[in-house]
Amino acid sequence: MNNFNVLVVDDEKEIRDAIEIYLRGENINVIKCKDGIEALERLEEREIHLILLDVMMPRLDGIRTCMKIRESKNIPIIILSAKSEDTDKILGLNIGADDYMTKPFNPLELTARVKSQLRRYMSFGTYKLQENEIKIKDLIINKDSKQVFIGDEEVNLTPTEFNILSLLAENPGRVFSIEQIYENVWNEPFYNSDNTVAVHIRRIREKIEINPKEPKYIKVVWGVGYKIEK
Repeated sequence: MNNFNVLVVDDEKEIRDAIEIYLRGENINVIKCKDGIEALERLEEREIHLILLDVMMPRLDGIRTCMKIRESKNIPIIILSAKSEDTDKILGLNIGADDYMTKPFNPLELTARVKSQLRRYMSFGTYKLQENEIKIKDLIINKDSKQVFIGDEEVNLTPTEFNILSLLAENPGRVFSIEQIYENVWNEPFYNSDNTVAVHIRRIREKIEINPKEPKYIKVVWGVGYKIEK
């Protein structure tokens, strides 16, 4: 998940550093703050895509910081707190937090929740897509990192599958014949009459479609070819 900046706000240095290690392992940039006031300053200085926000902090606590952020920004906020009572969780969600985790937390679970919130942030259109990304419904294609996501889940495609999907997604509504797909993706003249392209299309559908027999993305135009609808 390249190009994402996560703001980690916690008055305990050990926790900030531990979170940074795990998120950097996912290629997520981490900016660290020790309290709410510093966090608000960082938000004015650079683009932040998600905030991990501790509740109990000096100067400006997490609850008041969250309320202040929500006055002008809709980026995802995950509340971190040592309190496990339902009332504290409800309070955090009521003031605008998107998720809540109780300390001590499993770092792998925290990382998964961060990635899920970032992906949802993009999918719902509140995040401005990068120039190298294509979005069609829940499908997101990153041409630089060669990653494909359906909602929160990453889909693993082979290079050939990725190139076929990108070709169709870059030209929504346009129907490509098997010959056109082959020549664009394989970069050689189409001489053979086998079902190479059809096999790859079927594999892509099996990976990105909920029901490959009733495809949501790649549609067949009988006697002509394939397309992704606008």
